[in-house]
Amino acid sequence: MISHAAVAGPLLQVDGVTLEYKTPGRRVRATHRVDFQVHESDRYVLLGPSGCGKSTLLKSVAGFIAPTEGAIRLDGQAVREPGPDRIVVFQEFDQLPPWKTVRENVAFPLLASRKAGRREANERALHYLDKVGLSAFADAYPHTLSGGMKQRVAIARALAMQPRILLMDEPFAALDALTRRKMQEELLALWEEVRFTLLFVTHSIEEALLVGNRILLLSPHPGRVRAELNAHQYGMHSAGSPAFQATTQRIHDLLFDVPKSDDEARRAAA
Repeated sequence: MISHAAVAGPLLQVDGVTLEYKTPGRRVRATHRVDFQVHESDRYVLLGPSGCGKSTLLKSVAGFIAPTEGAIRLDGQAVREPGPDRIVVFQEFDQLPPWKTVRENVAFPLLASRKAGRREANERALHYLDKVGLSAFADAYPHTLSGGMKQRVAIARALAMQPRILLMDEPFAALDALTRRKMQEELLALWEEVRFTLLFVTHSIEEALLVGNRILLLSPHPGRVRAELNAHQYGMHSAGSPAFQATTQRIHDLLFDVPKSDDEARRAAA
């Protein structure tokens, strides 16, 4: 289990964050004054339709995009640039250098960041490959792996860095339905063992309920906070149940039926 010093209050604070980016013809507002907090060992999900700014928010937490307005803090310190305390797993399968073995892929960030020497990096790589069930493929090359296996390598590589928070941007979206469900199950099993802190982006209501213990709903473009819900009671055991289906419909209504006010939406989500 990853051990970190206890911190008072939330691990991650996103306070009034507005994000904008330039296109050739205009400036586009991706999010508008978004607030949320992520606590240690949370599985926190950003959920919303395409174009609501959820991936842009994740990149801002990672330090790749500076807020136009507001602030992002990790352990109370302002986020101003990327760092090894925040590791991102994207949905693309080709994020593994093909000339490195699976073990070398997992160990490389530890060596490049000088967080570990070669021996410790290899030991940590093998440890996390075991956690994701890929010990037998340590000396294989990425082109021999399936899409789901490549994503498991990417997750092992991220966790080997022992980040304060793991950022996942629709990591299973490109997988077929059966592999996607298997990866969701494996992610939750890994969380039960390691208890890492997760910030997870998806546009799937069902995936949000399966993966998250808290869910932030973002409105269509530009992304504003529509509501925040607790989802501790849901998981693989409840998928397809009447309560799960009812909550799925409720979330859909909150996302796409424009409320009279933000206060009304928050009351509806309570």
